[in-house]
Amino acid sequence: MSWDPTQYLKFAGERLRPAIDLLGRVPLADPATVVDLGCGAGNLSPLILQRWPGATLTGVDSSPAMLAKARAGYPQAEFIEADIATWRPPEEMGGPVDLLYTNAALHWLDHHETLIPGLLDSVTPGGWLAIQMPCNFAAPSHTCIVDAIEQGPWRAKLEPYLRRRPVAEPGVYWRLLQDRTAALDIWETEYLQVLSGDNPVAEYTKGTWLKQFLDRLDGAERDAFEADYRARVGAAYPKEADGRTLFPFRRLFILAQRKA
Repeated sequence: MSWDPTQYLKFAGERLRPAIDLLGRVPLADPATVVDLGCGAGNLSPLILQRWPGATLTGVDSSPAMLAKARAGYPQAEFIEADIATWRPPEEMGGPVDLLYTNAALHWLDHHETLIPGLLDSVTPGGWLAIQMPCNFAAPSHTCIVDAIEQGPWRAKLEPYLRRRPVAEPGVYWRLLQDRTAALDIWETEYLQVLSGDNPVAEYTKGTWLKQFLDRLDGAERDAFEADYRARVGAAYPKEADGRTLFPFRRLFILAQRKA
């Protein structure tokens, strides 16, 4: 999947709010090393450095387009192109870091049962792992993608890439981490996003979850698939009397402190 920073950042405010909420809950006074895993276009860099001006900040992402935007906008941080599924702090960084922060990235990856404990091991003893993942996959914004795939002529091409439950229930993550942590806080928040524009939920998902399927189709087939989805999701999220659209969006948060 390729990333389009312009499309993604159409809803920068809505995407940034849970990231800021998670950042505000991290109970660290003065971390020396902070990693933003899946940093995207680097939007959080100024907020991280504003809170911890003495920290060395490293952003890691697999998208050259997103990293180019990050490097141009935030030269005070270092940005590394790498597979976030396998990246771990290298020895030249000093090994484990004080804060490993990852916002809206891990839901793209499988095998959370080994991935997330492995990320905790990348944190210094007493340091923190902070995770936010979308968990809106049972909502029409995402089930309409499934319906459009299963009921269309492109089913054979796209169905193998469907991941219906990429994020588990909160209790699953608690069981994974509770024996390894000195402190563990897991919660969900549903944000009532109020969007403007024509079929804004379709525009929202086009910057993220929908795009992986659009990228696997070409030309008229791609256009037909997108039109099918837009019709479904537009009906699922009708406009309010003032012309805006309500888009509830649920997210999962994990704050885990590694045992000393």
